Amino acid sequence: MGPRPVLLRRRMAGIASTSLALALGVASVGLLPAAATTASPTIAGHAAAAHADEVCEDGTDALARVRGGEAKHDPNELTMAQLQQREAEFADLLQERAKRVGQRTLSAQAAAASVTIPVVVHVIQRDSTRAGGNIPDSMINSQINVLNQAFSGATGGAATAFAFQLQRINRVTNSSWYPIRQGSTAERQMKTQLRQGTKGTLNIYLGALSNNLLGWATFPQTTLNVMDGVVVLSESLPGGTATNYNQGDTGTHEVGHWLNLYHTFQGGCSGSGDQVSDTPAEASPASGCPTGRDTCSAPGLDPITNFMDYSYDSCMYQFTPGQATRMINAWNTYRA
Repeated sequence: MGPRPVLLRRRMAGIASTSLALALGVASVGLLPAAATTASPTIAGHAAAAHADEVCEDGTDALARVRGGEAKHDPNELTMAQLQQREAEFADLLQERAKRVGQRTLSAQAAAASVTIPVVVHVIQRDSTRAGGNIPDSMINSQINVLNQAFSGATGGAATAFAFQLQRINRVTNSSWYPIRQGSTAERQMKTQLRQGTKGTLNIYLGALSNNLLGWATFPQTTLNVMDGVVVLSESLPGGTATNYNQGDTGTHEVGHWLNLYHTFQGGCSGSGDQVSDTPAEASPASGCPTGRDTCSAPGLDPITNFMDYSYDSCMYQFTPGQATRMINAWNTYRA
């Protein structure tokens, strides 16, 4: 099925309201593009059509979203060994926390959680032109609005515990960081110099990206890694020029990874897939908005409207209750 009837109206309203906020002098932020390799924290990402496994120059794995056609490589898809290692650690940490506070208290805390995440946006530019990455503040404010709608359930999915508050827009002109290449030495230099805040601060890097990628993100870790954050193609923000991927849901997808969600097609039709029981199994990423697609024999049509698939932005509108639970458990385990 396609998007909820109110989805596009809400997004359009979000763009208008952020423009008004700018007129009133509210701070805005800029986003950066993503590249196609993996970095030392486990990285997650968003691709629009196809995926492939890859490891970054510094030996880490990443998730990415790819725009249209066949992706040269998607660093966001984990191997079975990588997934099992991450899930074993996550389970151990959850068990340790449950022993400390009690399972009932743990569940109550998760159910009642309300988390406002501070956001710092780094706009990476080649020069002062729009073609060189200098996107307007209005697009950044609209992206924050899209995140708040998506994670609150306002677009039609499950409400999560998370809201997002823009703290700062940091504009950097540096041609050696443009385009952003995932897993490169330049990406590490960029993040080492620019990243701000704690494990609970969302750093978003916007710019042009290599290898047809729309974005990538790191998974949470027990200790803060300088690579932690989200990289997004600047023209995928609301009002951008990335056709079919310019309503801000690359940002939504990548923040989902940053909060510990996998792709809905992780693991294909076998095993436990994305580790969330209420997202039906999916053999491969969806492209476009293929209503009725069903690639696995297990119950349920492919979750093409889920933010963690590769569908067009116009097709995506939801997280599931299971994904919301996984995200708050991961937040309390890794980032709180």
